[in-house]
Amino acid sequence: MVLALQICGGLIVLAALLQAGTGLVGQVNGVLRRRRMDQRRLEAFNTQTDILVRRGEVARRRGELTWSGKRKFRVVKKRIENRAGDICSFYLEAHDGGALPPFLPGQFLTFELAIPQQPGPVVRCYSLSGSPLMRDRYRVSIKRVPPPPKAGPEVPGGLSSGFFHGTLKESDIVDVMAPNGGFHLDMNSERPVVLIAGGVGLTPVLSMFKWLADSGSKREAWFFYAVRNSGDIALREEIQEIVNSNKRQFHSVIVYSAPTDECVRGKDYDVPGFLTVDVMKRYLKSSNYEFYICGPPPMMEGTVKQLSEWGVPESDIHFEAFGPASVKSVKKTEAADAAPGTGVNVEFTRSGKSLVWMKSAGTLLEFADANGIRINSGCRAGNCGTCVTAVKRGKVTYLTKPASSPAQGSALICVAHPDGDIALDA
Repeated sequence: MVLALQICGGLIVLAALLQAGTGLVGQVNGVLRRRRMDQRRLEAFNTQTDILVRRGEVARRRGELTWSGKRKFRVVKKRIENRAGDICSFYLEAHDGGALPPFLPGQFLTFELAIPQQPGPVVRCYSLSGSPLMRDRYRVSIKRVPPPPKAGPEVPGGLSSGFFHGTLKESDIVDVMAPNGGFHLDMNSERPVVLIAGGVGLTPVLSMFKWLADSGSKREAWFFYAVRNSGDIALREEIQEIVNSNKRQFHSVIVYSAPTDECVRGKDYDVPGFLTVDVMKRYLKSSNYEFYICGPPPMMEGTVKQLSEWGVPESDIHFEAFGPASVKSVKKTEAADAAPGTGVNVEFTRSGKSLVWMKSAGTLLEFADANGIRINSGCRAGNCGTCVTAVKRGKVTYLTKPASSPAQGSALICVAHPDGDIALDA
């Protein structure tokens, strides 16, 4: 009887100890979970703090180190970036040895080129393809523009790209204006982002991808890159290096429109055919991303339309527009061509010419070109500011919103129509 009572008491004590132990284990696990959560919060806080510090440093250095007008740069390196040999990177260092301001990821440099047999300097804009955090040099990657299809041997290829590829050598000096452009990544956003590149449109969005990696950003980022085949793809290793740095966060999808027999799917590329929003939907969880697009105008036009149809707000769709073939919506001018056969009087005061402009003449810059009036220009899409011209009388209507507003009394005539009779200081 006594033995039974002892056994029963022991079992009761053992049960109490087990219950206490279970409670203790639960408390210990709870403490460990809280510690892990606190550790993750601390890591996230430190990461976010580091990103904010880097953003502040970029803003400070941009303000302190930027320059006005032209600055001399030396070509310190040239490197072919694709098998076809028509994309070449140019690494530039300041000839004066001074420090360089960081740029916003996606911006471009404006070059003033002294090309032989040209009546004056040729101004062109090329996107920066390197990391915005690179302190000692800039990089632009330029595709040599071929002659138009079916053109005869007497028709040359791209004037400025041909000069960069064929004439400009390492150690040569070029005139460069400070980084500029309204097409750039929103560095203050924490939303996931989709970067879309077609051909050499790779350059500004690659710079964005590099910023996300180099700054320690925790944003989810997808990089969709469309080319014809392995002969055309450029800077593939740099894209893959970013993806490999964090495969849970950074992703790339390579699309070949015309893969050759040597192109291996799954190794050289991921998807055959053309890059469409339907292709993107295979990889994206939703349309809740910020989209940045740069590529040939037909590709950009189609992609913007498809994204809108998918329900992506216009405010989340950003794209680069260089050259007159812009995909931005054109606003109708109401003042011009009020009646058939009528036009608008445009006076170029310095040239001493008074001419009649009609809508068919295009922008004021195109109108000036057609009438032998030379006005410096670069991007021809309202981005670089090179064509800014004083308006002495009258006003203009913009076909597309310029990247930045010109000073009062001036206009960016590459994207402008006259809004009634006008006089320009040109």
